[in-house]
Amino acid sequence: MVQHDNDAQGVLDAVKEAIPTLRHNGAQTEKQRWLVEENINLLEKAGVFRMAVPERFGGLDLPAEQQAVILAEIARGCGSTGWVSMVWVSTAWIASLYPDKAQEEVFADGSVRISGGFTPSGTLVPTEGGYRLSGSWRFNTGVPGARWNVHAAMVEHPDGRHEELFALVPTEDITVADDWDVFGAAGTGSATSTADDVFVPAHRVVGVEVYDASTGNRWNADVKGRNYNLTSYILATCAPVYLGIAKAALELFIERLPGKGITYTSWTEQKEHPYTQIQLAHAANKIAACEALSGDWLRVMQGRAGLGEKMTVEEKAAVRGQVGYVVQATKEAVETLYNISSASTIVRSNHFQRAFRDIEALSLHGLLTPVSSLEAHGRVLLGLEPGTDYI
Repeated sequence: MVQHDNDAQGVLDAVKEAIPTLRHNGAQTEKQRWLVEENINLLEKAGVFRMAVPERFGGLDLPAEQQAVILAEIARGCGSTGWVSMVWVSTAWIASLYPDKAQEEVFADGSVRISGGFTPSGTLVPTEGGYRLSGSWRFNTGVPGARWNVHAAMVEHPDGRHEELFALVPTEDITVADDWDVFGAAGTGSATSTADDVFVPAHRVVGVEVYDASTGNRWNADVKGRNYNLTSYILATCAPVYLGIAKAALELFIERLPGKGITYTSWTEQKEHPYTQIQLAHAANKIAACEALSGDWLRVMQGRAGLGEKMTVEEKAAVRGQVGYVVQATKEAVETLYNISSASTIVRSNHFQRAFRDIEALSLHGLLTPVSSLEAHGRVLLGLEPGTDYI
């Protein structure tokens, strides 16, 4: 554990040092609708893209809690960079669920960037030695800079049964459209990827059952305690991005406050106004509460993984609902700060407005939208079925 702590601290220190650069590059990242290369290089050098890579391939194999802290710091520097990093890191963990032969290919360099389209909008046709993959996947975050991509697709078996499978494909085998043009999270490069009759060997295609890492079938099941419930792990790595963006908004608001008056009033220092003080405290405490809440579900996840046990339905539903609450509360905290900001906040050179737009956009993500997440949690609290498979 000491070695992992040292590894994580080294990555975290390097990321914190890079925050001013990530923030400075925010405008250019947004303008070009993709991460500035300097951002990727800094995080590569820091070891970010080794965080979820198994140790046997030269990775750091950090626990989810340490991954979350680092991802939040990246997002504090740049929301788009944080979101892309989250996708690349979490999908690398997903790749560790594939057969050894696939892992040997994917993790050959020890550091890897993997994206994924998890809506089954493609088809797989069985062929000798594997499958032929065709289809298109929208909102494929990070695919312009990924080495590999996971594609969810449907296969029809000879008996007429349909099954959802997940094909792992080198990005050189797919095409990426230039169709990402949005008002928030604009630098994530979440473009449409397309596969046109691409051959995928059988060892790089898995079914839904393999995605339940808590079955303990991974190589490090009894050693590293990394066999998390899939959905809970994904949610737990998404939430830090919202926390990081909200923290950035909080510090950016405070930085700009000294010397600012309230226009058309006699207040020469906004920071002296009680309403500003109260609203600022509301925002800060919402963010702090969300951070504390995230620590709770990470401990539950790690506790179960460390014991080689599956999470209960109640625990999984709680993660889903609490992450939904974090999405809602961090967005509200940023909105609170935006509402007591001056008109100059909307100027593009002001980093705050980007944080505001990023968190507004990301709050609409289908898996993370508060209403659906809180509904699933509330149903289970009432003794009902969760009403979704995504817990």
